[in-house]
Parts: sequence; C-alpha cells; structure tokens
Amino acid sequence: MTRPFPQGFLWGAATSAYQIEGQPLADGAGPSIWHRFTHTPGRIANGETGDLACDHYRRWEEDIAVMVELGLTAYRFSVAWGRVLPEGRGRVNQKGLDFYQRLVDRLLKHDIQPMVTLYHWDLPTALHDRGGWLNPDSPAWFAEYAQVLFRAMDDRVPRWITLNEPWVVTVPGYLDGEMAPGHRDPFEAPRVAHHLLLAHAEAVVAYRAMGRQQIGLAVNLEPQHPASDTPENQAAAVRRDAFINRWFLDPLFLGRYPAELACIFADAWPTWSDSDLARIHTAGTDFIGVNYYSRGLVQSVPGAWPLGAIRVTPTDARCTSMGWEIYPAGLTETLLWLTDRYGNLPLYLTENGAACDDPPPLDGQVSDLDRVDYLRTHLLAAHTAIEQGVNLRGYFFWSLLDNFEWAQGYAKRFGLIHVDPLTQARTLKASARCYREIIRTNGIV
Repeated sequence: MTRPFPQGFLWGAATSAYQIEGQPLADGAGPSIWHRFTHTPGRIANGETGDLACDHYRRWEEDIAVMVELGLTAYRFSVAWGRVLPEGRGRVNQKGLDFYQRLVDRLLKHDIQPMVTLYHWDLPTALHDRGGWLNPDSPAWFAEYAQVLFRAMDDRVPRWITLNEPWVVTVPGYLDGEMAPGHRDPFEAPRVAHHLLLAHAEAVVAYRAMGRQQIGLAVNLEPQHPASDTPENQAAAVRRDAFINRWFLDPLFLGRYPAELACIFADAWPTWSDSDLARIHTAGTDFIGVNYYSRGLVQSVPGAWPLGAIRVTPTDARCTSMGWEIYPAGLTETLLWLTDRYGNLPLYLTENGAACDDPPPLDGQVSDLDRVDYLRTHLLAAHTAIEQGVNLRGYFFWSLLDNFEWAQGYAKRFGLIHVDPLTQARTLKASARCYREIIRTNGIV
C-alpha cells in the first residue's frame, strides 16, 4: 500500500552555510563567531574547523547537480551574514551576495524552490564584539541585514526563514557554553532569547513592507515525556516543555512567555515590557518550520542545573550515533501538539534526519540502512499527522551532505550524500536512493 502525500508537497533537503560552504573568509567575507569558536583550542572535537567543510562555496554547481539527480523540488540553505555584510552592517560585499544569487538562479533553472534561512548561528564577529545578541540594537541590525537580501532576491525566493533554532543560539550558546560564542551565564540567556524574538519580529515587519512571498521561523521541538508517573517527573517534563518547546512559540502566538521560565531562571529572569511582547505577537509568522529529531524522556533530579531534571534514554532504545533515541511517534505528536496549541497554520518539516555510523563507500555505494529506516518511519509519522488534519506542506531531510557537525566536528554524519574528507568526492547513499524513489512517487510504501 502506498501512502500518497498532498499534491504540491515540497520534497527537499537542508544545509547551513558554515557547515558546508568552507572558504569562510573568501572574496572579502567577514569572520563569524563560529570561525572564531572553531579556531579556539579545546572547543571542537579533534580541533576541526569549517575552513573547508564540504567546499560547497566552490562546488555548488556539482551539489545542485546532485539535487537534480535526487529529484528534489526544494532546497533549504542559509546565508552567511558575514559574506554579505563583512562588518555585520553597512557595506555590502557584492561578491558574497552574488554567490547566493547565482545559487538561487541555478536552483530555479532546475525547478528547485529555494528556502532561504537568514540566520543559522554565524553572527559576524564585528557585531559580537559590540555585544552581539545581548545588545538591544541587535534586532535592528538583523532587520537591516535581512532587507539587503529581500531587495536582492525576494523576486525569486518563495519562502524565507528568519532564524534557525533560536533555542540553540540561546542555550548552548549563552547558557551552557557548548557552542559559539561559548558563554555560561543565566542572566544573558533570557536577554538573548528576547532579542532573537524581536529580531524575528523586526525582520517580519520589514518584509511586510517590501516582500511579496512568505516568511517564517524554524524551531527545534520534541515532546517531553516523564520517565515515570511520579509527580516529580511529571512536573519536570512540564518544565522542560516550557524551556524547549514553548519558550519561543508562546510569545509569538500568545503574546507571553511560559510562566515556568520565571521559576527556572529565578532572579535572572527579567521583566519584559508589554510593548516588546506586543511587537513580537503582532508580527507573527506565515509558517513554522519544525526541526524534529527525537523526544525528551525527563527524570527529576533536584539540583541538576538549570531545570532540576535531566534527559534520560530507555535502556532498550535504538539510538542514532548522537545518542538520540529514535522515536518516530514523537514527530506525529509534535505536529499535532503544535496545531492544537497554536492553530492550523502552515508547517514545514525543515529538519529531520539521523547521524549514523555509515560504512565507507564500496563500489560507489554506501549502505546506510539505519538511515533508510529512520527516513521511512519518520515520513510515515508525518503522513499520519497529515491524515489527522495537520497542514504540513513540505519535508526537508537533514542533511543533503555529510558536513561539519558543530562541536562534534566531522565525526557525526547526517548526509544523504557521503563526502570524502580528503577528495571531497560525493557518493549517493542508499538513503538518497530511497528518498529519490519517494520523491518520484510522491508517496511512501
């Protein structure tokens, strides 16, 4: 039995600039906080950097040819802010902007719809040194940058995403220090989150004045389940749900922050102005991008910072090489929850995928059968959500290419396409061939 997806459903893959482009300072680009972070000893596994990554900056034509071979109808990528505005503001680097314009033009030539993410974590260091996302002026900086891209490409880009996973910018970046810029400060994190929401709002307001297409936000979501039915574990799951799932969506759709956050952050939680919250709520969004990988199984642990709880993994669980439980039912649950809580707005699965311990290529093949199973089971879960009324309009597998996986370096492979780290040769994996057939039939058996 084949389960068909709706007509016009977008079939895509996703990447981000720092993870695949390489050549981060080429042609007049300005450095980002991730360039600085990866060149700081001790921050990244094996001391690796994104200096080469997948060399997409020079091999983009080859990569689009791979997309054509897969039959993709959409491609989500991010713009490196510092390529376009080396100082973060003001002077436009035309060579950097032209790179993205060529990319968009070539995608459209092959009937692949671009979905452009304005910010996937690579803040220019010139702005970070002025306070970065802690600076109250940062929303205005972001809107200025966004307008440069709107003016240049809105006639050809049908969908824009303002921010990718603002939670990851906030928590690993400013609360636990695992990712750029590597801060650990409970007083900074809520302010960064607030400025990110305002940045989204300012970009949306600017877009409403000049844009003709659609603009949205991409958030990482995961259902939070108590590890047992004890009141302590149930309360911990509610706190973690507020901390991960509702922190950025409640202000956007309901005009307020979850009450639990004030308890979690205690005296580090600021008092927000009604005008700021109204600005965020009024700006809204045309769609939400959902990045789903796993669920949270939550156990209360008094004293565990900052939630008094930890995430645990069932002893019998199948996991990806990141240690994340493989839990397709959580995708259906997430999409239904999002629709029930915030309304039947358009949704896109902007990221979904698995890091696997792939075998090396053999005779031009990579037999990544675990990823094939992950892809199929999660698409079936997405289809179940559609059958129950979710307005899901597209799916973007993470990721097109094996790439630089942030603090993990190159050890974790998420790609449909194997990338040889020495030769940069691209090889389709079994998952890519499976996905190609799903796209061809617009359905899954």
